[in-house]
Amino acid sequence: MPELPEVHALALDLRGRLRDRAITRIHVPQFSALKTFDPPVQALEGTLVDDVSRHGKFLDIEASGLHLIVHLARAGWVRWREQLPATPPRPSTKSTVAVRVELDDADPDAGRGFDLTEAGTKKSLAVYVVRRPADVPGIASLGPDPLAEEFTLDRFRQILAAEGRKQIKGVLRHQGTIAGIGNAYSDEILHAARMSPFKPADLTEEESQVLYDALRSTLTDAVARSEGMAASELKGEKKSHLAVHGRAGQACPVCGDTVREVSFADSSLQYCPTCQTGGKPLADRRMSKLLK
Repeated sequence: MPELPEVHALALDLRGRLRDRAITRIHVPQFSALKTFDPPVQALEGTLVDDVSRHGKFLDIEASGLHLIVHLARAGWVRWREQLPATPPRPSTKSTVAVRVELDDADPDAGRGFDLTEAGTKKSLAVYVVRRPADVPGIASLGPDPLAEEFTLDRFRQILAAEGRKQIKGVLRHQGTIAGIGNAYSDEILHAARMSPFKPADLTEEESQVLYDALRSTLTDAVARSEGMAASELKGEKKSHLAVHGRAGQACPVCGDTVREVSFADSSLQYCPTCQTGGKPLADRRMSKLLK
């Protein structure tokens, strides 16, 4: 799932490609992806793109006072096309194209634009056309951005105090608490802080300082690495720099211990026992049931 660093880079990439360009046509072959009806999606046709930004993990394409908001969910992505196909996309269970945006071009044969695609059978990609970003419920309920200037150590400590005994992994991932961090970067932040994902959020002052520093440095470094990259390069860049997430069974790059995994119904987390849990593997109830 694209998280804050990747969505930040996607916004920068699209801003350079789209700003001051006119949207000429929008196709929505996967109509279930469109979550709003007023304004209609056709209201974007003929508008000029003013900016592209992000809110947490949401992309925001602002065009002549309207906003095309995109949440890529688990398997969504943005695919830029220097040459769009001659025929528009059609509804199909075999196609990954959910939305196609055509742009004006001085060369009538160029046909540039981009597709919003989604792999897999579980369709969660969401597209909204709104007058204000806050009209999207997911944006209206977002917590503070962890890279914003106002996200200070004191603010972070207030958040942790309010969450009490909740597991720190869940606190970092909850978008209404802190915006933009998902499963992958919460694993990476906790590994950098040398903390168990099941540790309660009521940290000491020293622990909260360590976690805050790990959070800021992990995300800042990821953003710095991804800036300037095209959308097609971002997935590989992210994967190549992960220390524990998605690396179960491999060696921890810090201590050499084997990265372990805890599985849940629809997700999993990865961690290093030596770095994070005093050498003790965490209970994996899902695997325990399979072994009985």
